[in-house]
Amino acid sequence: MSLTFNFHQGCNGEGTAPPHDRKPVAAGRFYPGDYETLQTTLKELFSKARTMPRQSVPAIIVPHAGYVFSGQVAASGFNQIDPDKEYENVFVIGSSHQVSFNGASIYNQGDYVTPLGTVNVNVTLANQLIHDFPVFSYHPEAEQSEHCLEVEVPFLQYHLKKPFKLVPVIIGTQHKETCKIIAEALKPFFNDKNLFVFSTDFSHYPAYNDAIKTDQATCDAILTKSPEKLVQFLHDYEQKKIPNLATNLCGWTSILVLLNMISNNPNIAITPVQYMNSGDSKYGDTMKVVGYWSLALVKKPAKVPPVEDFTFTTDEQQILLKIARNTLEKYMGTQRILEIDSVGFSKHLTQQAGAFVTLKKKGELRGCIGRFTANTPLFRVIQEMVIASATEDTRFPLVTLSEVDDLVIEISVLSPMKKIKSPEDIILGKHGIYIKQGYHSGTFLPQVAAETGWSKEEFLGHCARDKAGLGWEGWKTADIFVYEAFVFSEPEHHR
Repeated sequence: MSLTFNFHQGCNGEGTAPPHDRKPVAAGRFYPGDYETLQTTLKELFSKARTMPRQSVPAIIVPHAGYVFSGQVAASGFNQIDPDKEYENVFVIGSSHQVSFNGASIYNQGDYVTPLGTVNVNVTLANQLIHDFPVFSYHPEAEQSEHCLEVEVPFLQYHLKKPFKLVPVIIGTQHKETCKIIAEALKPFFNDKNLFVFSTDFSHYPAYNDAIKTDQATCDAILTKSPEKLVQFLHDYEQKKIPNLATNLCGWTSILVLLNMISNNPNIAITPVQYMNSGDSKYGDTMKVVGYWSLALVKKPAKVPPVEDFTFTTDEQQILLKIARNTLEKYMGTQRILEIDSVGFSKHLTQQAGAFVTLKKKGELRGCIGRFTANTPLFRVIQEMVIASATEDTRFPLVTLSEVDDLVIEISVLSPMKKIKSPEDIILGKHGIYIKQGYHSGTFLPQVAAETGWSKEEFLGHCARDKAGLGWEGWKTADIFVYEAFVFSEPEHHR
């Protein structure tokens, strides 16, 4: 296919679909139409994609505009998915831009084709859903020129390392009660075996600054997880008469299906990943833009009781430090993770606890990443965090193999967090702090206060401004949590 770019920043598309395998109708317009260019484009988008601590992600919300406009935001969303995880099915769900019809259309005529190759559609499951639920059918006209599902498939082909089957669903209804019925039918499949990708852009055609405010408000409404609150928000916002605002959320029916699936699930949280709008692209302008959010649905780790004896013997400390050192050396040399035989490990080493790993070079910070909770053994958390500190801390360039011998590794094992009512409850040097307001958050480990000599107000102010992006006094209106850390380190001259 010849490469003819006619990238769209919003939601239009033309084309025809064959009767069996679905051939691409958006290739060459919304994204590159040949294999090599598409591979190169995706590689570049993922190289700029936002990374966050790896968590269990059963679903994402991503945009579906032309890759030059929304591709980086989409890549950041897909980047939250574990590329090594094996999925039985990937449900890709979007709202029809071309035709309206009752219920939803599921493609059951063949497989999906993109310039990267063919993805198997789970035709058996598609037929089962159509047979069992009158709300589903196959509408050929829904597929003929629709791009909202197609543009997501190359991201899946590029990112996921193991084969998967696709279940393409296009929502045709505008009725909230029908969306609820669709959600009930799909809810049994919302589990660890399957992945859900919800395709939507956000605001259409307001000015740049209006889009930022509108899209943040829409994101906040989605974060409530309440379908009723989202519907009410969209109705109320329409009354604001924002100039040139055609819609807050072009795929609102798809997101309504999602919220109906998870609204009563306390173990699922929605985490914003990245925001941009078409005005941020060199191909866009700022007078009329389209907004793009990527969000990840995160399965909260199971709560574990606090460790009664929050200490580590010298031998246990040395074991964890050796695991961190050997893991870092192997990964930086081979890009492979060290296999650990945990037979005989103490309960402290196999407990489920959060931890941070700090890398220092000649006394200066070289990387620090951690997580507050975990559903894997501590020694594995240490492995994941030492690799992340070397490769994912965006404040620093990637650690090189030649640097590894010069690094000193410090481990901070964290106690469970506790929300406090007043800053008076913070004990400097003993407590780490975690400040959160909306999608803004930041933390300082307990040792930061001792190393800097900050007062309590400075400790809070720096965390609010420098880590959470809330401004110096942002902690005054935010939620504040404290935790303790058991900290141990390699000696300065560890060799």
